[in-house]
Amino acid sequence: MEQTKGLVMVYTGDGKGKTTAALGLALRASGHGARVFMVQFRKSDPGYGEIKAINKFLPAFTVVQSERSSIIRRVDLTQDDIDDARRVFKTGREAVESGQYSLVIFDEINFAIDYGMIPIADVLEMLKNRPSSVDIVLTGRNARQEIMDAADLVSEVREIKHHFSSGIKARPGIEF
Repeated sequence: MEQTKGLVMVYTGDGKGKTTAALGLALRASGHGARVFMVQFRKSDPGYGEIKAINKFLPAFTVVQSERSSIIRRVDLTQDDIDDARRVFKTGREAVESGQYSLVIFDEINFAIDYGMIPIADVLEMLKNRPSSVDIVLTGRNARQEIMDAADLVSEVREIKHHFSSGIKARPGIEF
């Protein structure tokens, strides 16, 4: 896939759809022959619909999930949580630095930065020093201003209405 300058794109906000937007971009890039790499923070379920589809239909799309799952409260953060987040970040950073991928997605990294699991300086350094041809997506709530300043595109997903509020539970194919 021919590129001139890699972009940094941020999907943040309190609404549903940040990961879905990143996956849509990955699908589009894959359709043009791009190699895609995604790391997921706090997601460790290979049974998610998107992971099953990637494994079944997109051989040039690699996904690495964290060992630890679920969103946690700040007060419950453990050293194991921090170590896991840093391992996932290191894996993603190595994919960026390798130059082998056109698109690298850091799913829920903004959460990990917000909780202090990953130093923001490390992320900003990676963005600054990445190969010029690599596009990067950073998803998750509470994107820091420094991250948004370093980005070429920032989209805020805002919740206006959500079916959870009316008692509808998470469904396969919609939430996971």
